[in-house]
Amino acid sequence: MRDLQGAETGTEPAEPLGRLVCLDGLRGVLAVYVMLGHAAPMIPWPALVRPVVDAVISHGFAAVDLFFALSGLVIVQSLARFGNRPMPFLRARARRILPTYWVVLAGSVIVLAMAPRFPALPWLIAGDAAHQIWEAGLPHPFAAHVAAHLALLQGMLPHAVMPYGEFSLLGPAWSLSTEFQFYLLIALLSGLGEGWKNLDRLALGCLALALLGWAAGQVVPAQWRFGRAFLPNESIYFGLGIASVRLLRREGGIPVFALVLAVAVALGMAGGNQFRALTPLAWLACLLIQMHPEAPVLRPAARLLRHPLLLWLGAISYPLYLVNEPAQRAVAPFILRMTHGSPVGFALIWGGLAIFLPVLLAALLHAGVERPFMRQHRRPSISTAGAGQSRVLV
Repeated sequence: MRDLQGAETGTEPAEPLGRLVCLDGLRGVLAVYVMLGHAAPMIPWPALVRPVVDAVISHGFAAVDLFFALSGLVIVQSLARFGNRPMPFLRARARRILPTYWVVLAGSVIVLAMAPRFPALPWLIAGDAAHQIWEAGLPHPFAAHVAAHLALLQGMLPHAVMPYGEFSLLGPAWSLSTEFQFYLLIALLSGLGEGWKNLDRLALGCLALALLGWAAGQVVPAQWRFGRAFLPNESIYFGLGIASVRLLRREGGIPVFALVLAVAVALGMAGGNQFRALTPLAWLACLLIQMHPEAPVLRPAARLLRHPLLLWLGAISYPLYLVNEPAQRAVAPFILRMTHGSPVGFALIWGGLAIFLPVLLAALLHAGVERPFMRQHRRPSISTAGAGQSRVLV
């Protein structure tokens, strides 16, 4: 509740956030960036151009980290929308992510079963970035991998049980397993209470989980370590998103946010990836753009993120993120035959299709699969904060 001066005491939830337009556009930017990052390694770039391309668009994992921060920001709001009741929240999230995911997963399995292996693209070299994106074929044991993916458990299995299984059937789906683990954690902690004090607890809990995961990685034998999709390896970014809620509400929260931000930077540096250490700072920049879109130095970026095209791409970002890799792989052998193995011809035709086809398929999936299920879980519900609130962006 609020005291006589209007200060939030932490016993009741504050007004949920309305639509965050600039962050909607950011979703579109991130999805397109991941799509370009999946396509670029397959193209036979000139020797002088490839290092530049690799330096600019080879950081897809960092883009997914920003997706996780966005998820942390909106998921706690989604839980509040369901009155902090875990089962309605989990059912809504299942309706939101599973139908589109299962459709794309089925298509990806078909592509893996039918597509030729890497020798069909003669300019690719064993062990290069392309081989880290496109799997060589169906994994073994196939049934175990399918079962893990269907249940979104692929990120919860150590390498000794299923080596790099989080990438085996549908590469981008590794992050869905991480999201699923985060949903379960938030649902389990839903009884801690509401209001800003609970937001701080959740953010600090994610921080502690990240430190625990880092420490475990230093002592656990390599074969028993978990991959990137294991929640402790990514929880700091969810915590960063949770800690951002109070900032966007103009309710303080700067000390907790600064602490989580500092730890995120430190963990990125400890991992030996200096670019990943910059990712939390990129999130801070995105928050400032959302909060102060008319500031002179931020206005150009805010206008770009609010552009109708980016907002539309943000609306279809989830299916676009999932479908781009299998769609790009599916058409590669046909374009290779059409161009008679010409590297230049392949680059020109396939490069364009690698962008157009995923966007087209994502739009169809959004209209035919995603939106119908989204309508089911966006029915207005009255939370404990009272009626008349703005709808949460979920």
